[in-house]
Amino acid sequence: MGGARKNERIDRSRSVTARSRATSSGPDDVFRLAVRFLAYRDRTTAQVEQFLISRGFSSPQAKQAIRRLSELRYLDDAAFARRYAEKRLAARPVGLERLKAELQAKGITDRLADQVAAEIFRSIDEETLAQRVVRNAQRPARRLTPIQIGRLLHQRGFTEETIDHIMVRLEMNKECAHEQ
Repeated sequence: MGGARKNERIDRSRSVTARSRATSSGPDDVFRLAVRFLAYRDRTTAQVEQFLISRGFSSPQAKQAIRRLSELRYLDDAAFARRYAEKRLAARPVGLERLKAELQAKGITDRLADQVAAEIFRSIDEETLAQRVVRNAQRPARRLTPIQIGRLLHQRGFTEETIDHIMVRLEMNKECAHEQ
């Protein structure tokens, strides 16, 4: 019982400290905190703004810090989206729709997510990525059924057209294997 009260007092004092920090701190303090937040990992404008507001700063204070970070090129949503998309497709390929949804979930605007995803998929063939997903999922000890392959590709956000092409190719490979 005593531990719960102590934790409650600590939580209350933290929120009071955060509020007093936000009201008594200047733009440089907000900026420094945002820079420290960015130092750990690449972030979007929305993520930085949400972080600063969660730390008790007002929306205008957060926007001012974000404007300054953008001017200094510490914060660039378009560059973030391109880097994220390239890394994502290299590590664990997904389809166009899934990539757009993940970018939007990171705080990238719909328009920018559409633009970056389209740009990335102009240079990379979605069907090639889907084949890579199937190849990685098909281990010698674990052969997937066509239904499992279709479900996997659907979950990864590949278009129905791409899934159909992969399924036709698998059927053709199966027929060739039976003929030999």
